[in-house]
Amino acid sequence: MSSERRKFIKQSFATAAGIASTSIPTDLFASSFHQTSRPTYVKATSPKPPKQKESIRFSVIGLNHGHIYEQVKSLQDGGGELVAVYAKEPDLLNEFTKRYPKAKVASSEEEILGDSSIQMVVSAAIPSDRAPLGVRVMKSGKDYMVDKPGITSLEQLAEVKRVQKQTNRIYFIMYSERLGNSASVKAGELTVAGAIGKVVQTIGMGPHRMRPETRPDWFFDPKYFGGILTDIGSHQADQFLYYTGSNEATVVASQIGNINNPQYPKFEDFGDMMVRGNGGTGYIRIDWFTPNGLSTWGDGRLTILGTEGYMELRKYVDIAGRKGGNHLFLVGKKETKYYDCSEVYVPFGSQLVNDVVNRTETAMSQKHCFLATELALKGQAQATRL
Repeated sequence: MSSERRKFIKQSFATAAGIASTSIPTDLFASSFHQTSRPTYVKATSPKPPKQKESIRFSVIGLNHGHIYEQVKSLQDGGGELVAVYAKEPDLLNEFTKRYPKAKVASSEEEILGDSSIQMVVSAAIPSDRAPLGVRVMKSGKDYMVDKPGITSLEQLAEVKRVQKQTNRIYFIMYSERLGNSASVKAGELTVAGAIGKVVQTIGMGPHRMRPETRPDWFFDPKYFGGILTDIGSHQADQFLYYTGSNEATVVASQIGNINNPQYPKFEDFGDMMVRGNGGTGYIRIDWFTPNGLSTWGDGRLTILGTEGYMELRKYVDIAGRKGGNHLFLVGKKETKYYDCSEVYVPFGSQLVNDVVNRTETAMSQKHCFLATELALKGQAQATRL
């Protein structure tokens, strides 16, 4: 070994030893990259919503999922008047009328569809029944608001699109993880304002707690709920399209499986898919593995990656200890912010009422509504079975 090489090695070790023996604050390097050592707290609020000018009369057909109460509340908050309800199941009907005693109990579906004063029908029927009901509703001259999944097969989708175009009625699927969530509303405002630059990708995760003892028999058979990506995945598909601004999209790959519930052989407790749109890309993961140690039904999260920052939404719980839900974190060029979104106004109920009256698409465009469901349905149909 040459004397020059020995000298170089000796100097290198001496330098390393010197660095190791020097006490350097652990946050020295981090502080050179951002201005705050902890997120800046922001209490996100909304201007007081204007008094609703428009109103509609609506009725309910089908009570098979608890989401119906959120649907009714959103329309009532937006200026809707609940007129009547019809359901085949006496126990579900009894529970609903206790909460809404002024709603007339209709003797049949036809009684509601034949009432020309009713402008919209709302439903949370068994999922496989929702699209056929929606077709009948639109043909009766009424608009339709349905819980997700609003359509459970590609064949149903084709028929719904045909009748919607023919009748020019509204077929509105309530993707409540975006439309009904304050943090999601705030994320939309920040995205439009360019807070994280151009959106590159969304990562949507929808974990749920199963609680089989509370579920009806149809819950375990894809024939009725359409499969895990069709069902819960439609939420995430909606968010991907909305935050990336995509109006065209395809499924790149998808997979589904029943990992831990052999007692329900037709059930699917896991699914994920990759999607690509003309505004960005997305990854979606759905599961029924939420453990009992969590304080709520699922730790639903959404990450929105932009060219100049990113956002993470913790919609229903913050396992780090903050109370309640509607938590939003934004990491930008200069600092990290935490937004408490619990007081952000959710406008979609009033928007939908206005859309029914004025024949507009402010709550959600019909094209977007159908495309989100189409992505979920194609992801389900193309999925590799684990």
